[in-house]
Formats: sequence, structure tokens, C-alpha cells
Amino acid sequence: MKNKFIKSTLILVIGGFFTKVLGMTIKIVLTRLISTEGIGLYSMIMPTFLLLNSIAQLGLPTALNILIATNKYNTKNLVFTSILISLSIDILIMLFLIVSSNFLSINLLNDNRLTLGLLSIGFVLPFITISNCLRSYFFAKQRMYPHVITNIIEDLVKLIFIIIGIPFFLSKGIEYAIAFVILTNIFCELSSIIIFIFLIPNFKCKGKELKPNIENIKELFKIAIPTTGSRLIGSIGYFLEPIIITFVLLKIGYTNKFIVTEYGIINGYVMQLVLLPSFFTGAISQALIPIVSKNYVKGNFKYISKKIKQAIFFSLLIGIPATVIFELFPDILLKLLFNTNKGIDYIKVIAPICLLHYIQSPISSSLQAMGNAKISMIGTLLGMIIRTICLFIFSHLKIGLWSLLIATSINITFVTIFDLYNVKRILKKHPN
Repeated sequence: MKNKFIKSTLILVIGGFFTKVLGMTIKIVLTRLISTEGIGLYSMIMPTFLLLNSIAQLGLPTALNILIATNKYNTKNLVFTSILISLSIDILIMLFLIVSSNFLSINLLNDNRLTLGLLSIGFVLPFITISNCLRSYFFAKQRMYPHVITNIIEDLVKLIFIIIGIPFFLSKGIEYAIAFVILTNIFCELSSIIIFIFLIPNFKCKGKELKPNIENIKELFKIAIPTTGSRLIGSIGYFLEPIIITFVLLKIGYTNKFIVTEYGIINGYVMQLVLLPSFFTGAISQALIPIVSKNYVKGNFKYISKKIKQAIFFSLLIGIPATVIFELFPDILLKLLFNTNKGIDYIKVIAPICLLHYIQSPISSSLQAMGNAKISMIGTLLGMIIRTICLFIFSHLKIGLWSLLIATSINITFVTIFDLYNVKRILKKHPN
């Protein structure tokens, strides 16, 4: 179908609107329940969460999306093989966290209140793994409704659990409340898994389909390793972020309370606000992957170029008006959403830079779908190295958490330009 990309994108964007409203409601409720300090502590854990999640998934959901879209493989075997590999990694991560969560919280993140939260991550990962592998099946088949439905239900489940559970756990201590917030992901992902299984046609599988296929494993890893390389590199950089910030700023005289509070303002208020459009651009990227992958195999390079330009246009169509609003009314938005006026200056600086971030996702996804995940990985690696060096240097200049905003801006600019240059270079080789 000629307009399937536009149709898929519209479904994801419309669904994304509802899930983003629910997601923002969750963040608003969460912020008001656990305060800026609680958001700061939660934000300190998230880089570790994302790093371990990247390791657990190993890029397999993206590989699934690409391979299933080609219609050359047994899809059920691909899905079950991916789940089996990821669950094996999950078990190892769980054991690692049981042994090391106390060390990570005290020696690297400099706050023993994070131990329970770190430990909770291990119990959540298996559910995320299964849910994302099943989700990739529907993306590859360009069936977007299951994705939209599960996202909405996930957010509703999380909102209910947070409203009911946080006041209870907060009475026991903020560390228990943070751990509970992480554990709510179990119930969210479980709801999605049940729906996905129900919606998969002919879910019953033969024994042969459940047995891991060596050729399928090779094909999965051929795409997954370079893909996860990019995500893993980005996650490592993000993981190092709070470690570098706390190490340097404590060393030059800032208090732990100041660091946690400002880190909470940037990650809990500022970035949550300016990255709102990225959910929609992420949905556009997901819709783009099977289109580009399928047509790259067929050699329809002119069509691919058209669809990439279309994806960038849609991303900017959402991103430009959002940026204007962020620049003109940051105080109103912060007050309305988070009941605070903290972070206005941060927003005015980072919002224009995030325009590049909005188009980065479809460009990077296009590289991966064209079988050039290694190039994307190199860009992410260079960006992470530059960002980490900048963060370390600027943190010594006694400019507080502005060092984080500057390093983030430089990283976004570099990676977007690098990926865009390489997409153009690859397509110029095939001018048809």
C-alpha cells in the first residue's frame, strides 16, 4: 500500500498523543508525590536502568523488526529465539545486581538510598524483554494498533499503581518509594505481554518453531550487535553522567543536596518537557524502519530518500511549534505541569538544540534499516566520547549543572550532523 507509511505514522502519532498525555500525567503525579529530591534520586538511577536494559535486549527488537519485515524467515522462531537469548542475559544481570547494587549506590552514585532501586531493576528487565520482542513483531508487520493500545494500557496501569502505592511506600522512606516506582514496570509490561499474545494470529507454535535456529541466531546477531553497539555506547555515556557529575562537583565544593536537586530539575522537569515531541518522532522512526528495510532490499533508493525526507518533515512539523512554545512560555508550562518555576533558564538554552534531536531518531533508524548500523554506532561512540570529555571539563569550571546542558547540546549537534551526512552519502551512491 502506497500510503502505508503515512497511515502507520498517523496511527502512532495519534496514539502517541494519548499516551503522552497519560505519560505526562504520571510524571506530574510522581513529581508532586515524591518532590524534587525524590525526582533527583530517581533520575540518578535511570542511567543504570537504561544501560542494563540495553545490555539485556542486545538490539534484538530492532533486528526482529528488520528481519521480519523482509518476509524471508520464520517469524515465530525469530521471536522465540530472541526472547530466549534476552532472558538468559536478564538472569545474569539479576545476579550481578544482587551482588553489586550496594557497591554501585555507595561508591559510584554516592547515595545509599539508591540500593533498593538498583536491585529492583533486575526483577523488571525480563518483562521488558518479552514485551519489546513481541512489540517488534507487530511493528515489522506494520500493525500499529497493538502498539498504541498497549502503550495506553501500560500508562493507565502505572498511573493507578503510583497513585495508590507511593503514599504507602513513602511513609517507609523515599528509597522504598523509588524502588516501588521502578517495580511498577512489571505490571505495565505484563499487561502488554498478555495483549500481544492475544492479538498474535495463530499463536500456537510447533515444536520446531520453539527450537532456536542457528541460522536465525546468526542473522539476528548480524544486525543486533552493531545496533546494540550504538545504544550501549549511548547508555554507557548516560551511565557515566551522574558518576562524573557527583565526583567532580563534590570534589570542587558543591553539596550532595545541591547536585541531587539540580540533577532532578534538569532530568525531571527540563528534559521531560523539551523531549515531549521526541515520543512522536520516535513513533515516526518505528514506522520508517520496515519501509526502508523492505525497499533497500528491492533497490528502491529513490523511494527510500523520499520517505526519509517525509519522516524528517513530520518530525519538524511537530518539533518547531513545540520549540516556539517552550521558548515563549517555559514558566507557564513548568507551573502547569510540575507546579514549579525551577528550570526556566535551562529550557531556554536546550529547547532550540532539541530540534536536532527530534530529527536524529528517524535519520539513525534509516541507517540501521539500510544495514549501516555500524556507521550509526561510530557516530554514537564519537558523540559519547565528546560528551563525556566535555562534561568532565565543564564540570570543573564551577558552573554547576550547566556543564550537563552544554555537554548534551554538543553531543546532540555532532551525532545528528554525522548521521545525516552518512545517510546522504549512502543514498548518493544509488541515484536511481
